[in-house]
Amino acid sequence: MSVMMISEVGGQSPQGYDGMLALVGDVLRQVPGFIMHISHPVAVGWRIVEVWNSEEEATRFFAAQIAPNLPDGIRPKLSFQPLHGLLKP
Repeated sequence: MSVMMISEVGGQSPQGYDGMLALVGDVLRQVPGFIMHISHPVAVGWRIVEVWNSEEEATRFFAAQIAPNLPDGIRPKLSFQPLHGLLKP
């Protein structure tokens, strides 16, 4: 079942987000199960929303590619929501 992963990243700056995306963006585009990625600033940092084919694929990517590259003091809070519907092009 497809899921939406929401990452609340307190203390993240636009520069920090851009740096992480530059580091992992190409890998993310090619990893099995990835569907889409969007982000925006929030009052306390940054919010990232991704859609994946499964929670397992999302957490595997996060553990392998994101967690090892996080700067000190940046620890995203992840939550997952199963999707009832997903319309792809």
